Amino acid sequence: MRILIVEDEVTLNKTIAEGLQEYGYQTDSSENFKDAEYFIGIRNYDLVLTDLMLPDGDGIDLVSLVKQKSPRTACVVISAKDDKESEINALKNSADDYIKKPFDFDILLARIEARLRFGGTNVIEIDDLVIDPDEEKITYKGKEIELKGKPFEVLTQLARHSDQIVSKEQLLDAIWEEPELVTPNVIEVAINQIRQKMDKPLNISTIETVRRRGYRFCYPKKS
Repeated sequence: MRILIVEDEVTLNKTIAEGLQEYGYQTDSSENFKDAEYFIGIRNYDLVLTDLMLPDGDGIDLVSLVKQKSPRTACVVISAKDDKESEINALKNSADDYIKKPFDFDILLARIEARLRFGGTNVIEIDDLVIDPDEEKITYKGKEIELKGKPFEVLTQLARHSDQIVSKEQLLDAIWEEPELVTPNVIEVAINQIRQKMDKPLNISTIETVRRRGYRFCYPKKS
């Protein structure tokens, strides 16, 4: 599961990220609204943890942005404001939880885990094709397909943006932890794996190459 941490207090941001990583969560960190907006645009998150007051924006506005893109993504607001009005306002404006600073990390972790349990399904269903990102499982007409690792993530990312052209750079940013350390041809390798392990055996086409622009999820083919 992937979590975005938006907190301008650098030490606290790092502490939360390291703590969540120890429990197996993938994390991205931002210290301002602008960077958080960028991450939200290129990646899908199970949960966004945001400070209420950011140096260049409002955490409530960020929650609204997240919910517009992905209503199932849980949003937890953390804040030094301990007044009742701030908490009520956050919850009335789509925040799923409100945690007052300072807080104990174990309490934060428990609240995050509880919120994720209540989250909606991430399963993608398109005709006979079912992609389950949480289980890293693909089924086609009830039959399970062996596709794991980065090829699975590439397929999932493209399926989430069905009918949109997604560039290699966008795929690298969305999937690889350090995209600047890998070359774009890893995307071509992943696409080839999808076509060899899934499309060919099933006699279907899931991804088309759009010359000089990127890739597009194209299943099922429109008549």
